[in-house]
Formats: sequence, C-alpha cells, structure tokens
Amino acid sequence: MDPTSRIMALDIGTKRTGLALTDDRRIFALPHSVIHATQKKDWIEKIAEVMDMENIGEIVVGIPLNQHGEEGQDAKKIREYIALLRERFTQPVIEWDERFTTLQAERTLLEADLSREKRKQVIDKVAASIILQSYLDSLRFQQERSAFDDSDEP
Repeated sequence: MDPTSRIMALDIGTKRTGLALTDDRRIFALPHSVIHATQKKDWIEKIAEVMDMENIGEIVVGIPLNQHGEEGQDAKKIREYIALLRERFTQPVIEWDERFTTLQAERTLLEADLSREKRKQVIDKVAASIILQSYLDSLRFQQERSAFDDSDEP
C-alpha cells in the first residue's frame, strides 16, 4: 500500500453511509461526509468519487455484531456492500467490529450539546470516525507490541 494514501472508514446504514478519512499521516480519524444513497449502483459511484479525490489506499467497513459478537441480519446486508467494494476496487477492504459506535457517537454529540437536527446530520460520519480511530489504534498497538517483542530477542 502506498504510504501516502489515506484510509477510509464506512459506517453503512439503510439510508445513509457515514465516511471518515485518516489525516495524511494516518494518525487521526476525521469525519468526512455522509452519502445519502439507497441504490447500490449510486452508492458505489459516490464511494468511487471519494476514492479518486482522496487517494484512498484501504477501506475499513464497520460490521454490526450483537453484544455477544455474533452476526445478525444487518451484518449480512453489510456483507453485500463489502462484496460490491471488493468487486469494484483493488484496495484492501477490512471488516471491523462496530459494536456500540453509533451509541458512542450519540453520546459524544450529546456532550457537545448539539441539537437533535444537527446530531442527525453528523452522527453517521462521527460513527465512521470512531470505527476508523479504533482501527488505527489497533494498528499502532500491533506495531508497538511487535517492536517490544523484537527487543526481547537476545
């Protein structure tokens, strides 16, 4: 993967998809936009536009698991979108546990004292940024652990 490319996260819902992107250094997740598309053909085209404009090298998609970590109907629907992404793009598509991200986004927006209308406009992209930051933190943890394990060698 091109080290100058960015990572994009998707929080896919039935009516809207929230997008978040990393900064240029891949340290922070930043809310980007919301796609209002229910037709898969329109949806994939809008994703392609962002992919082209933002130099995306990897896609992280939130998978809605239940509290026990099992997949339900919603996860099966998301897998259809993941299949579309994998058919259309050569970039890796990473599946990421998104349990409680919308709830976390809602709490964050409530603490920011945003009105219900404003929360509705931004919650999907904020949830996507929470998914992406979780993924980035995991990558950093793996790198740090690997460096620590390597330093234990005699």
